[in-house]
Amino acid sequence: MPTSTPDTPRHTPTTAATTALTHIAGLVTNDPSLGDGSPIGLIQDAAVVIEGDRVVWVGESSKAPPTDNALDLGGRAVVPGFVDSHSHLVFAGDRTAEFNARMSGRAYTAGGIRTTVAATRAASDADLDATLARYVAEALRQGTTTLETKSGYGLTVEDEARSLRLAGEHTDEVTYLGAHIVPPDHADDPAAYVALVTGDMLDACAPYARWIDVFCETGAFDGDQARAILLAGRAKGLHPRIHANQLSYGPGVQLAVELDAASADHCTHLTDADVDALAHSDTVATLLPGAEFSTRAAWPDARRLLDAGATVALSTDCNPGSSFTSSMPFCIALAVRDMHMSPDEAVWSATAGGARALRRTDIGRLTPGARADLTVLDAPSHVHLAYRPGVPLVSSVWRSGVRVLPGERDLRNRP
Repeated sequence: MPTSTPDTPRHTPTTAATTALTHIAGLVTNDPSLGDGSPIGLIQDAAVVIEGDRVVWVGESSKAPPTDNALDLGGRAVVPGFVDSHSHLVFAGDRTAEFNARMSGRAYTAGGIRTTVAATRAASDADLDATLARYVAEALRQGTTTLETKSGYGLTVEDEARSLRLAGEHTDEVTYLGAHIVPPDHADDPAAYVALVTGDMLDACAPYARWIDVFCETGAFDGDQARAILLAGRAKGLHPRIHANQLSYGPGVQLAVELDAASADHCTHLTDADVDALAHSDTVATLLPGAEFSTRAAWPDARRLLDAGATVALSTDCNPGSSFTSSMPFCIALAVRDMHMSPDEAVWSATAGGARALRRTDIGRLTPGARADLTVLDAPSHVHLAYRPGVPLVSSVWRSGVRVLPGERDLRNRP
């Protein structure tokens, strides 16, 4: 298999300098036409050339073309920046007591969300933004360069709209999740809340969002309600994604495929028909092992989905109740250990799989034309992400061609 394409950098009219990152022990490109020919397109002793915010060349380090600048990575591994396609970062409050009780034997149900709703409604914009910024930065330190996040903890017209507005200041991948649960103030009339979610709330929120989501689950929204909500969002130009089949078997996955949702998320309880539907559709099965870890629930059967031919993504589901982690490396380790994925499959799912769950072609890969989002590991192989769980392996992060971690201050403070 060829190890580079093309052999020389692409030159377009630009004033951007070129930078070569050389002596990469193992470069995960996610292009099977490169390197070892596997799905992750692994190139040994590799180099990447960046021009502006794009990758313009990849290949063997000895064949790297002349560039304006060069940085020797000293035998470290490089993977595409992680793509976290499912998180809930606009919230206030703390659910430590709930977690502590659950670890003592209480089962997780959808009702715990109401605690965060009350705290979020009471919080100021400044407090919500500070929390959001904190966890976006925390994810970046662990190699995440693209992050989707949702509303869903306001559940009033004003609070949902402000949640999305704040989210949009930190990421382009913003999801309207007014249909997270039926809030206590509508508990006696769920139909009225669905009408609000598909009416005034949608009108206020659609300008700030790219996606619409719904928690299709017992205790949240049934299949008919979920369909009405997603169709209303689609009519406003928002593309569907669904919380599906997390706590029980249900209609969520079939609805996701029916509506061409970009992603069906959780997929813990699947029938053979659900697996077959995902395998024959463009809907990605996004697995969220942090939720199973934090709730002691049954693990999704990643092997079953992969063997059937479904596209699988991994994501953190970072939220204050059921998966309070922003670490994609941790989720990779869980997927390998407890969901029977190989290290290659888990890394692909945390990068290219996440990109597919966001219907993006510019991220999740390191090939010419891709956005220059790279995560450099203090390890010689991407396998160390699962081999050394819990170890902070991220050495540096590049986003859109700029080294954002460590920053200049961090470099000055290093011995």
